[in-house]
Amino acid sequence: MTQSLVFGAFLAALFYVLIPGPAFLQLLGIGAGQGRKAGAFFMMGHLVGDLIWSSLALIAIVGAKTIGTFVFDLLGLACGFYLAWIGWSAVNAKPKAEGQALVVVERPFRRGLIFGVTNPKGYPVALATFTALVAGSAGALDFEALPMLLCVSFVGFVAADIILIGIIGAGAVRRFYRAHERLIVRCSGVLFMGFAAQALWHATPGLIGWRKA
Repeated sequence: MTQSLVFGAFLAALFYVLIPGPAFLQLLGIGAGQGRKAGAFFMMGHLVGDLIWSSLALIAIVGAKTIGTFVFDLLGLACGFYLAWIGWSAVNAKPKAEGQALVVVERPFRRGLIFGVTNPKGYPVALATFTALVAGSAGALDFEALPMLLCVSFVGFVAADIILIGIIGAGAVRRFYRAHERLIVRCSGVLFMGFAAQALWHATPGLIGWRKA
C-alpha cells in the first residue's frame, strides 16, 4: 500500500464529511442551538452511516459488484419522508419555553444515526469522492488493503467531525444563529422539504417500475 493511497483515503473521508448537505444544516441547528455536546452526539451517530457508505464505495472501487438500485430506491423513499417530516417540523417550530431554542433535538445521537444510514446520496457521493482521490493509486488497491483504508477513512471522518463541531460551537456562530434563529430554521425547513422532494422524485420511478434500464 502506497503513501499516496493512504493519504488519498484520508482526504476523501475528510472532504466527504465537509461537503455541505442536509446533515450539515441539521448539525448547524443542533450545535448552534444546543451546544457542542449535542452536536458531537449527532456526529457520532452520523459516523455510522459514513462508515457504511464509504465501505460500500471502497468495495465497489476495488471491483466488487455494486448493490442493486432497488435498495437505494427504498432508502431514498425512507429518507424523503424523513426529511419532509423534519422540514415541516422546522417550518412550524415554536419554542417550548421562553429563552429556549426554537428546535430542540432530544436525542441527537439517534437523529445523527438515522440521518447517516438513510442518506441515499451517501453512496454516490462517497463513491465519487473516494474515486477522485484514490484512483491514481488504483494499482495498489485490493481487498487486503480495505481494513487499513477503512481505518484511515475513520481517522478522516473524525478529523472532519472535530472541525465541524468546533465551527458550529464557536461563540460568534452561536450568537449569529440565535440572533437569526427563526429565519434560519424556517429556511432550513424549506430546504429540507426540497431535499425530500428530490429524494422522492428519484426513488419513486424505480420502485413502481417506471425507470428505464
